Amino acid sequence: MSDAKFLHGNLLRHITVMSLTASVGLMAIFLVDLVDMLFISMLGQAELAAAVGYAGAILFFTSSFGIGTAISAGALVARALGAEDANMARQRATTALFYGVCIGAVFTLVVWIYIRPLTAMLGAQGATLDLAVHYLQIIVPSLPILIAGMIGGAVLRAHGDARRSMMATVLGGVVNAVLDPILIFGFGLDLTGAALASVAARITIAAASLMPLIRHHGGFAIPSKTQFAQDLPIIAKIAVPAILTQLATPVGQAYVTRAMAEYGENAVAGMAIVGRLTPVAFGVIFALSGAVGPVIGQNYGAQAYERVRRSYFDALLFTGIVTLSVTALLFALRAPIADLFDATGQARELVYLFCGPLALAFFFNGVIFVSNAAFNNLGQPFNSTLINWGRHTIGTIPFVIVGAAWYGAAGVLIGQAVGGLVFAVAAYGLAARLLRCDRAAAHPSAFARQARLLAMARFRR
Repeated sequence: MSDAKFLHGNLLRHITVMSLTASVGLMAIFLVDLVDMLFISMLGQAELAAAVGYAGAILFFTSSFGIGTAISAGALVARALGAEDANMARQRATTALFYGVCIGAVFTLVVWIYIRPLTAMLGAQGATLDLAVHYLQIIVPSLPILIAGMIGGAVLRAHGDARRSMMATVLGGVVNAVLDPILIFGFGLDLTGAALASVAARITIAAASLMPLIRHHGGFAIPSKTQFAQDLPIIAKIAVPAILTQLATPVGQAYVTRAMAEYGENAVAGMAIVGRLTPVAFGVIFALSGAVGPVIGQNYGAQAYERVRRSYFDALLFTGIVTLSVTALLFALRAPIADLFDATGQARELVYLFCGPLALAFFFNGVIFVSNAAFNNLGQPFNSTLINWGRHTIGTIPFVIVGAAWYGAAGVLIGQAVGGLVFAVAAYGLAARLLRCDRAAAHPSAFARQARLLAMARFRR
C-alpha cells in the first residue's frame, strides 16, 4: 500500500490534521520548556531565569542544524513516495540520518568548545554567565541524539504518519515534565536538574521516532558506498541552504538578546518568558512548515502542480485563522500569564506587550514558514536562505535599533515584529511567482494553445 496519502482528498483537511497533530508534539516540548522557566522562576533568583534566557539563544542555534537536516530528509523522502519509489525513500532516509548525525557530532564539538565566548557575546556576565555555561555544557553534547530524533520525525511526517511523529515528541515532553520537579526540587539540582531532564527527553524522542520507521514503514536500507556518495550532493543541495536558513533565526535572536541585555536582567527574564511562551501559544504555526512540506512534496513528486499551489494558499488561510484565535486567547489571559511567572516591572510589560498586539504580528512569521516549506520542497531552498537571512539581519537589526530608541525594551520586540512584516511580503511574492511557473509547466499545451489563439487574433486584425 502506498504511503503517498496526500495525492488525494481535501488539502485543507490534510494540512489541518498534519499541523494539529504535529503541533501537539511540538507544544509538549515547548510546554516543558515553559514549565522549566516556571520552576526556575519559583527558585526566586533572577540570575537563573536570565541564564536560561541566554542559554536558550545558544540552544536555538544548535537545534537549527538538526532542523535543516530534517527538512532535507523529509523533502527527499516525500518526493520519492510521491513518485512511488519506496526503495529510494528508504535509501534517502538512511543516508540523511547517517550524514546528519555524523556532521552534527562535529558541529557539537565546535560549539561545546566555544560555549563561554558564545554566551558572553550575547551579553551574559558574572554569575549569570557561569550558570548559562554550566547549563549548556550538559545539554549541548546531546545534539546528535536530537538530530536523529528530528530526522526520524521528519521521515514519519513524509510518510503521512503524523500521529507517531507527534507521539515521539509527546513522550519526550512527558519524560522531561516528570524529571524536572524531581531533579530540580527533589534532588536540589536547580539548573543542573533541568538540563539533565532535557537530555533524557532528547534520548526518548530519538528512540520513539526511529522505532516506528523500523516497525511500520519498511525501516532503513543498507546503501552501498556508491549510493552514499551519490546521495551526499542530493542531500546537501537541500540541507546546506536549509541549515543556513535555520541558522539565521538564532543569529537574529542573539542580536535581539544582546539588545535586550542593555535594559537589565529583568528585561532579559521577561524576554525569556516571552520566548518560552511564543512556541507554546503558536505551536500550530511552528508545526505548519513541517506539516505542509510533505503535502507539497508528495504532490510535487507526482507532478500534481495545481494541488501544490492550492496547498500553499490553504496553509496561509490556516495560518490566519490560528493567529486570530490564539491572539484573542492570549489577550484575555495576559494578567494570569504574567502572574504565573511572578513577572514584575519591565518583565511584566513585555509579557503584556506580547499578549496584546504583538501576537497578531506572528501571522507574518507564519507566511515565512509556509513559503520556506514551499521553497524547500519545490527545489528552490536558497530562496528560504535569502528570506530568512534577510529577515534576521536587515529585517531585524535596523528595526530593533529604531524601536529601542523610541520605546526602550518594548521597542526591541516591536522592531523585531515589524521587520517580519517586510520579509513576509517578500516571501509571499517569491513563492507566488514560483507556483505560477509550476502551474505553467503543468499545462504547457493549454498555454501554447492560448498563445496560438492570441497570435491568430492579431493576424486577423
